[in-house]
Amino acid sequence: MSLHLLLSCGEASGDLYAGALVRELAALRPGVTVSGLGGPELQAAGGRLIEDYRGLAVTGLTEALAHLPRSRAAMLRLVRTAAAERPAALIAIDFPDFNFRLARRVKALGIPVIYYIGPQIWAWRGGRLKTMRSIADRVLVIFPFEERIYRDGGVPVEFVGHPLIDLAKASAPRAAFLARRGLAADAPTVAILPGSRPNEVSRTLADLLQAATLIAGRVSGAQFVVARAPHLDDALFEPVAAAALPRITIVENDTDAALGAADLALTASGTATVQAALHDTPMVIVYRLSPLTYSIVRRLVRVESIGMVNLIAGATIVPELVQDAFTPEAVAAEAVSLLTDRTRAARVRQGLAGVREKLGGPGASRRAAEAILRVVEAGTVRATAVRA
Repeated sequence: MSLHLLLSCGEASGDLYAGALVRELAALRPGVTVSGLGGPELQAAGGRLIEDYRGLAVTGLTEALAHLPRSRAAMLRLVRTAAAERPAALIAIDFPDFNFRLARRVKALGIPVIYYIGPQIWAWRGGRLKTMRSIADRVLVIFPFEERIYRDGGVPVEFVGHPLIDLAKASAPRAAFLARRGLAADAPTVAILPGSRPNEVSRTLADLLQAATLIAGRVSGAQFVVARAPHLDDALFEPVAAAALPRITIVENDTDAALGAADLALTASGTATVQAALHDTPMVIVYRLSPLTYSIVRRLVRVESIGMVNLIAGATIVPELVQDAFTPEAVAAEAVSLLTDRTRAARVRQGLAGVREKLGGPGASRRAAEAILRVVEAGTVRATAVRA
């Protein structure tokens, strides 16, 4: 019996997880077909793109307003596809502002909804737990502490572990990676990760480059690798060429190698912080929104930290510089400290080791695929029984 699934992910990290998930689904159920909202990773894994997420993903509440027409059009096309093709389930990957609306409409068609990588209800907008209870037939979570939150909230849930455990692999060892880019293997190396969305890069990269200039003046031989997310406009990275830094290079779609080669990362808050932890790389986390969005968000957030590694650790193990606190001088001061104070760097690495222990073992994507097939097969059995 053929199996068709609808999938929706709306940003680079979700697309990465979608690609890994589809490969595991295909290994477990040969002939499975998956289509939906995604990007190059989903497509490379054999999925069919109904809509491309690129251009939809932004950070911030006010920033999303400009994308509403395209978002609405993508939503309608996915719903029409679900009604016409009757997939066995919708797999929604994170991206809650879009996927909540999509899931309600697909659920109304009598199609099960499996939410993989649920929204961070433990960090802000806790009322979304009620929405999850109404739309999700199963939630697959990637952090162990999430399981109890959903279970206590009456939501069917399963902890599968973090897919980055398997995916965060450097393409080359440090020495080879740096040599190919004309950099020295024995020099202090700083990775700069300005974010995966255009508006993130536009708000972070210039100040991170100014911080890099300050670091280079204080740490002898310091060199820099800018990790560029794929499919971003070249114009966003023009400040790199203009920076007065003789030892700097840009790498695209090779963030794990950049992090594996780095002694320190300067990174926008997000999935990249978990990647850095998996590579045992100390980091300085930065974050900036538009003033209006920030004034709204700060009233909704329920946690002290915004960095994922600090949230997982339950303590501030790496510095965070948010909004007005994010200045080139502040970033440089933290970076120089972590590059020159071996005791502090060792303490950070000890904290990162604790984070890695909490992420679960290898095989998260396979476990997620198995859980999805169990839900789908149980639904098929129920539907058969009803027809009989």
